[in-house]
Amino acid sequence: MKTTNIMLCGVGGQGIVLTSKLIAAAAVERGIPVKSAETIGMAQKGGSVFSFLRLGEGAASPMFPEGSADILIGFEPAEAVRMFPYLKKGGAVIVNTHPIMPVTAALTGSDYDGTDMLGYLDRNAERVIKIDGDKAIEEIGSPKVLNMVMLGAAVSTGLLPFTLGEIEETMKATVKPQFVELNSKALRYVG
Repeated sequence: MKTTNIMLCGVGGQGIVLTSKLIAAAAVERGIPVKSAETIGMAQKGGSVFSFLRLGEGAASPMFPEGSADILIGFEPAEAVRMFPYLKKGGAVIVNTHPIMPVTAALTGSDYDGTDMLGYLDRNAERVIKIDGDKAIEEIGSPKVLNMVMLGAAVSTGLLPFTLGEIEETMKATVKPQFVELNSKALRYVG
């Protein structure tokens, strides 16, 4: 398998690190070489969180240069724009349309609804898949499943080299048993 570079990004509390770990574990199960690195910095204060993932042969390090991500999975529109320089020409973006107002914007009374960020992605990426995260978590019944919705979208659109069943088996081995059914529902929300 050729190397596939994946950038996941959002803010603390959205489940980016767990999503990265599930993709990596699914790759290991399939015998696909994988490298990953997360930056979580101010995650607990709603700060930026991003994860580099590399699947396939030839990935000597987990990080990759700007302009080389095949897939950008943005859990928050502004964070997707912030990490957009990593996307290669022809790469795909999966983005949650629900914005999370940064603390600095809230403190200054700024108006942020994510519209400008989504417009930027539409104008600059060749393929943008928008996921209404608010609608998904309302219909599923839990705000803690956005990461599974986003992961399920990446798998069901064919952007990740796994089946929903493979990701689901990895998820079952990772999350607490009482959350398996809810997470399974979220994984299959888009597909």
